[in-house]
Amino acid sequence: MTSKTTNKFSPEVRARAVRMVLDHAIEHPSRWAAVTSIAGKIGCTPQTLHDWVKKAEVDSGQRAGISTDMAEKLKALERENRELRQANEILRKASAYFATAELDRRSKP
Repeated sequence: MTSKTTNKFSPEVRARAVRMVLDHAIEHPSRWAAVTSIAGKIGCTPQTLHDWVKKAEVDSGQRAGISTDMAEKLKALERENRELRQANEILRKASAYFATAELDRRSKP
């Protein structure tokens, strides 16, 4: 399933915003306060920036979860698996059709 939203922010802007949160978190009473402050400056919602920070932490191994690379590989493998199942089903139906046609041809004098 593809996302219907467009990426308003480039990967560079995202990376810079995440770096800013991580670098300036000690200047705020909480991480959420840092996220809220920086999100307002770059023009995104705090929740979006918080998600970017969590994803960056997973990718760097600081937080448990599936990294972006692994998620992309899994998605590609699932797509390939789905396509192969469809191809097998088509071949199975074609084989049954031709087997029936061969039996009909043999039974006619």
